[in-house]
Parts: sequence; C-alpha cells; structure tokens
Amino acid sequence: MLAYYSDQFVLPLPDGHRFPMAKYRMLRDRIAAELPAIALHEAPAATEGELALVHTPAYIDSILQGTADPAVLREIGFPWSPAMAERALRSVGATVAAARSALVAGVAANLAGGTHHAYAHKGGGFCVFNDLAVAARVMQAEWGRSRNPDGSRRSPLQVAVIDLDVHQGNGTASVFQGDDTVFTLSLHGEKNFPFRKEASDLDIGLPDGCADDEYLSTLDHALQELELRFSADFVFFLAGADPHEGDRLGRLKLTAAGLYARDQRVLDWCLDRRLPVVITMGGGYGHDLEKTVAVQMQTYALAAAHAQRWAEADVYI
Repeated sequence: MLAYYSDQFVLPLPDGHRFPMAKYRMLRDRIAAELPAIALHEAPAATEGELALVHTPAYIDSILQGTADPAVLREIGFPWSPAMAERALRSVGATVAAARSALVAGVAANLAGGTHHAYAHKGGGFCVFNDLAVAARVMQAEWGRSRNPDGSRRSPLQVAVIDLDVHQGNGTASVFQGDDTVFTLSLHGEKNFPFRKEASDLDIGLPDGCADDEYLSTLDHALQELELRFSADFVFFLAGADPHEGDRLGRLKLTAAGLYARDQRVLDWCLDRRLPVVITMGGGYGHDLEKTVAVQMQTYALAAAHAQRWAEADVYI
C-alpha cells in the first residue's frame, strides 16, 4: 500500500498555536517503524492546472504569490509564508497521487489532507486548498479521457466523499452542490465548527457527548442511505481522529475502539462493493498528541490489511 507525506514542510507558527503540526511527522515515524506493508513516498506538488479544476484563479494566485488579504489568512488560521504555500500544494498533490494509486491497488493514503473547509474562492479552518475536491476532479477528468475496452467512452466517474471528521465538510459540500457525479456525506458534531454549515448530499449532525454505540448505529444507517441514493465508483474517506473522547476540539466521546470499528465499517463497505478508496487524515487535536497519533495508526493498520484483502480479491473497476 502506498501512502504519501508532506510533513517536511513545517509552517513557522507562533508559540501556542492550536494547529498540531508535530503530529504529521509523529505519524510517519510510527508507520515507518511499525507498518512495513505501507510504502511511504514524498508527496508531489499539485499543479496549478489541477488546482484550477476547483479553485478560482485569483485565489490560487493569492496563495502562491503571497498576496492573500489578511482577512483571508485569518479565516484559514495560518500566516502566509513560502512553506505555507508549498505545504498546501503538497497536501493536495498527496491526495491526487493516492487517488491514482488507489485506482490500481484498491487503497492508498495521504498522511495529511482532508482539508474540507476550503471553498473554491477561499480557505478556512486550517485548510488552504481542498485536496478532496481537487483529487476528485482530477480523477474524473482522467477517467473521462480514457476508453472502455471496446473503444466506447466511459460513463462519468461517480465519486463518494465519506467525511467522518468531527467538523462538517462545508467547503467540500459547497464545491459539489448540485453535482450529481459526486455524493458528499458528512457525519459531524451538530454544534461544532463551522457554525454556518453548507448542504451536503447527506448531513448528519450528532449531539455533544455522542459515544460509540450511537455513532456506529448512525454510520450504519448513513452508509445504507448512501448506497440507496448513489452508485459510487470511487471513495474518498476522511478519517478524522477528532471524534475521539480525548480531542480538545471534538466534543464527541468515541473511544479508540469505537474509531477502530468506524474505520473497519467504512473499509469493509468499500471492499464489499469493490470500490477503490483514498484515506486522508483530517483533524485530530488531542490534549495528548500521542493518543491522537495512536488513533490514526489504527486507521492505517486497517488500511494496510484492507490493501492485502484487495490484492487477494484481485478485482478492478
């Protein structure tokens, strides 16, 4: 299984900043030491042409050239620097590369990504560009240029985004509103950020304090609803660690075992339907970053096992 990283691009954040930059390198180090079935590759940078499949030219330019309005940067939550722009490009490039890998191998991952608060024209909530949306558009474009074995054109690639970060994927929902080739599912804390939510194809808001049993039952029904309403060819799974009970910003009460069961449900659902899946990291703001990374390690250990099962099944879309 291939996984792409961009943790070498560290933002010069002020002391006390809430964004846990260290967790990305911590996760990569643990995967390298403990999960030899995962091949780690440095993320390529997304191209401006790839970004332009989703983002407006003016916004792309403002980030790459460092001319973004201070209000835009405040909404993102990062000061501008060359490292900020480069990291944003690599975070998107990692998900694009993972998507190309997953189409062949069944599963691949970005050790960062899940930047679902970025809109077409602006960022927000520590998200600069929307890696999920850009990768979905790249895959659809490349799929559309290929042909069936008989030479006929392929039908449009149908993409499902299963967003299980604790925060609603408002930017992703906005990008794909009214698009019947992409289905956005967001299971999130109802009273949590963002306080002005966008309409996904399926939004399920959860109460503060929601624990394992309620969460998993709700997820089961959400996956059933997704299958009833949409025939997916490809899945992006945003496996946020922030529903964990130890998260500073999450407000839900899932245990590590509950999050393991969450990931297993989604990956089993994808394999049972022979759907390639890309995993992105999303949020995770634990009081103890070691616990956040331990939750993410569960996700990637399951993903590696899923990749092996996919290889044994020998299936292709």
